[in-house]
Amino acid sequence: MVKSVRVCLVYDCLFPHTVGGAERWYRNLAERLVADGHQVSYLTLRQWPRGADPGVAGVRVVAVGPRLSLYTASGRRRVGPPLVFGLGVFAHLARRGGDYDVVHTASFPYFGLLAAGSLRRVRRYRLVVDWLELWTRDYWRAYLGRVGGWLGWRVQRACARIPQRAFCFSRLHAARLTREGVRGDVIVLRGLYVPNAAPQVEGYVDPPRAAEPVVVFAGRHIPEKRVPAIVPALALARETAPELRAEIYGDGPERNRVIELARAFGLESALEIPGFVEHGRVDAAMRRALCLVLPSRREGYGLVVVEASAGGTPSVVVADPDNAATELIEEGVNGFVAPSASAADLAAAILRVRDGGDALRASTAAWYAENARSLSLADSLEHVAVAYGDRT
Repeated sequence: MVKSVRVCLVYDCLFPHTVGGAERWYRNLAERLVADGHQVSYLTLRQWPRGADPGVAGVRVVAVGPRLSLYTASGRRRVGPPLVFGLGVFAHLARRGGDYDVVHTASFPYFGLLAAGSLRRVRRYRLVVDWLELWTRDYWRAYLGRVGGWLGWRVQRACARIPQRAFCFSRLHAARLTREGVRGDVIVLRGLYVPNAAPQVEGYVDPPRAAEPVVVFAGRHIPEKRVPAIVPALALARETAPELRAEIYGDGPERNRVIELARAFGLESALEIPGFVEHGRVDAAMRRALCLVLPSRREGYGLVVVEASAGGTPSVVVADPDNAATELIEEGVNGFVAPSASAADLAAAILRVRDGGDALRASTAAWYAENARSLSLADSLEHVAVAYGDRT
């Protein structure tokens, strides 16, 4: 790594106060940079009680805005908090931007990036941007309506035109960013996973555990994840394999719908919906599961697929133009890509995993062992280090 770089990370959420793939990436990145001897500040909105320690050892966490509700009742991002966050980022960097060698920000919420980009030349820091996702104009319109969607798409395009070193976590979004005319290099990072323990021999992973007849989901219950689709799929799959059960972890605006469907299909005894639980419990559940089911229509990466594969557990994901998680599936090797999130297609994919048996679990473990290095956070940090040291 480059020696003693002063890094400012910019994201409006902080793990574990909020939970998601981006939160985990920035938390892991911050901790790893500190461990490598760098000075790290983390700009975010306050999500912890006033006066409490946000809990990131060695990292200077700076709340640039108050505690705010980030999501609407339907699970969509509110507009107000990103504006507040952008103003807070601008105020901080206007005062303290010269203290940093690198400002490393998420592209979204975009107002933080606009603030960092506007002060880049004045404060003379290098700007690094993570594009976990880049939405199409059609998706923006579907998400926010005709006027709001057009505005969101234009702001996104303006952010792409800021001079930057850009990282994407999938080929899908790297190609979209290039087409948007990004001003700077685009590098695809495959690695976000932090193993629970380092292997004694590189490339070695523990043999997969015997599978229980349980399918698992872990994530937020928001419309894009399509969590309720799991319930009718489980009911249909149980017509062929009545021993099948499901454990659905996480919370969000669609959780009540999942509970309602479980009752409607008479699956209360075959379906656990415990909400958010500690990561260790989710990890243990995935390692003993028949498969992970991720019916999302939109994923910027799909870290949970890698986590499942690390334990030898195959995954079922869904083909969709905005779902980059399909890039992590080698069909029939570490899981299957269902053609849609319909009950018939998801049930068929789950039954294909069941029919694959121990051989599929062994090939999943082998797939992970072969790709473990490129899928690791350590590999991505090597690319990050180059970007931090590049003064072009």
